[in-house]
Amino acid sequence: MNSYTELRNRQQEEFNAFPLGAAFSNAQFDEMMRKWGLEPTDTDKIYRLPGGVFLRKSDSPAFDEMVERQSREREQAMAADKTGLGYIKDMFAAELANNEFGYTYELDETLDALGLTLDKVKADKRLRKGLNKALKKYYDFKYEI
Repeated sequence: MNSYTELRNRQQEEFNAFPLGAAFSNAQFDEMMRKWGLEPTDTDKIYRLPGGVFLRKSDSPAFDEMVERQSREREQAMAADKTGLGYIKDMFAAELANNEFGYTYELDETLDALGLTLDKVKADKRLRKGLNKALKKYYDFKYEI
């Protein structure tokens, strides 16, 4: 497993363990609220997130801290990769595969998943080097960004 995948999996496990709720019907909403010790009418005690996800307001500070910390961890891992051939290459390799680059040969979804633009990659020697190394898996000929 590569370093990016290890970090992503650890962060995903932490996110999955966070007490978020999901409801796509009134019955599911009522069940979620009661599980949290709330009445279905206690809507002033929750936040609605995108995709039918809910968060208790009392958990909001911890949720915000987790999201910000995870973002810092990813940024620090990228900054620590001085050559682009460690975490950064692993990051691109994992997301190229996740976004089916081998079928589409389109970089947009990979870059979107990483919050990057092609201009930013081109402007950063480490990002460019890591992406080019990861792309070699998909190209028999020399191709570079």
